[in-house]
Amino acid sequence: MAAAPVQADRSAATGTPTAEDPVLTSGSEVLGGPSGAHSRGHPWWTPVRVALAVVCVAWVLAMVQKAPCALDGWGGANSRYAQMCYSDVPYLYIDRGFAERRVPFADTGGRYPELEYPVLTGWFAYGSTLVTHALHGWPDVGARRAGPVDALRQDPAVEAERRDLFPVTAALLAPFVLLSAYFLSRTHPGRPWDAMGFAAAPVLVLTGLVNWDLLAVAATAGALWAWARDRSVLAGVLVGLGTAAKLYPLFLLGAFLVVALRRREAGSFLRAAGGAVAAWLTVNAVVWSYGPEGWKAFWEFNSARGPDLGSLWLVASQAGHPASPHTINLVSWVFLAGVCVAVLVLGLRAAAVPRPAQLAFLVTVGFLLVNKVYSPQYVLWLLPLAALARPRWRDLLVWQAGEVFYFAMVWMYLGGYTASATSGGQDVAYAWAIAVRVAAELYLAAVIVRDVLRPEHDPVPRAEPPGMSARPAQDAGVS
Repeated sequence: MAAAPVQADRSAATGTPTAEDPVLTSGSEVLGGPSGAHSRGHPWWTPVRVALAVVCVAWVLAMVQKAPCALDGWGGANSRYAQMCYSDVPYLYIDRGFAERRVPFADTGGRYPELEYPVLTGWFAYGSTLVTHALHGWPDVGARRAGPVDALRQDPAVEAERRDLFPVTAALLAPFVLLSAYFLSRTHPGRPWDAMGFAAAPVLVLTGLVNWDLLAVAATAGALWAWARDRSVLAGVLVGLGTAAKLYPLFLLGAFLVVALRRREAGSFLRAAGGAVAAWLTVNAVVWSYGPEGWKAFWEFNSARGPDLGSLWLVASQAGHPASPHTINLVSWVFLAGVCVAVLVLGLRAAAVPRPAQLAFLVTVGFLLVNKVYSPQYVLWLLPLAALARPRWRDLLVWQAGEVFYFAMVWMYLGGYTASATSGGQDVAYAWAIAVRVAAELYLAAVIVRDVLRPEHDPVPRAEPPGMSARPAQDAGVS
């Protein structure tokens, strides 16, 4: 008899989206209404397969969204901003030495600026270059290295490679998009449909190909999946690899710590932390062995940079309240430390054990609020966390509406359509766009905090009775 409440909770967790999500319930009316209690579903189109199919469509749309710039040859004119199709991928091909097959982070003798990305991102970009060069018959880079860099910009062969680099990169990133959707669909036992918050997200279409951030997104989704299956070492390894691509997956360790403390399973966290450190050190040690100065470029660049795109620091600076990089660094780290402490207290005092995605979302939002820059693709950092932390379409769409508005305005700002981006004066329209984006993020964060404090509002029912470890049920048959 004691097991009955647990079984009831577990049964509730397997509800269909059209029956439990008000937005989907209303929208399903055009297709015949919500799924009934006796529906057996399609024999082949399981939820996981549907999510994978939807994310494939989203990825095709992401490439189509960048098509105007691709057809324009990735020119440097304002059309890339007016058509909102900018991507870093083709522009760094010449400017960081990839056209000459320069190994990332190796010394170029000052011929090129140091690559300002973490090591796995740099290696992935280099791998895309190798594939592109293979498709072009391995061009002779010796002659390119012997001539001036400006000559590369006039070389038709280099231009053809630069055009092809983008579809090659999109194809190589596709498996990471699929892995992200798969991992998210398997994280919550009995709730594979939660992955649709990622797979069908408008921001995935708009920002997925601006940069290489989906490497870290896939690692984040994989770490959440592994932790949910008590594979703490694997979860830590994925955190370490994700941190070697972008810094933010590191915040998952804090979420794992809170959950481990609540479950009195410190060993799980220690194994995850050990796996993360080992993976990160292994990858970074390779780069340090051949290019220590190049390795340090990412850290030095971020430490020395001032207020940049999308940040509240930029709004303050344009309003006549500039701050030095040192002041911004200090205030940002103090604020982030305060957010981490607040999330720790929230997680330890919550009535039920919070879910890692909830805690990691809150910390990541805290980091982004005071970061020096908010590039358009940074919304991807929040996307897998939001999909699992608050799997309700109303709240996800409210948040993404703010992000989409910012996405449009940042290109208008860079193109000088709202005010000159180089004048140094206050761009009121862009400042409001930043404020709207921040408000949208804070709205979703507030809803998630409420879910943690009052679990009855959480869309994901808790399967464990008080005082017991939240072990995931077997999800055989879900995929």
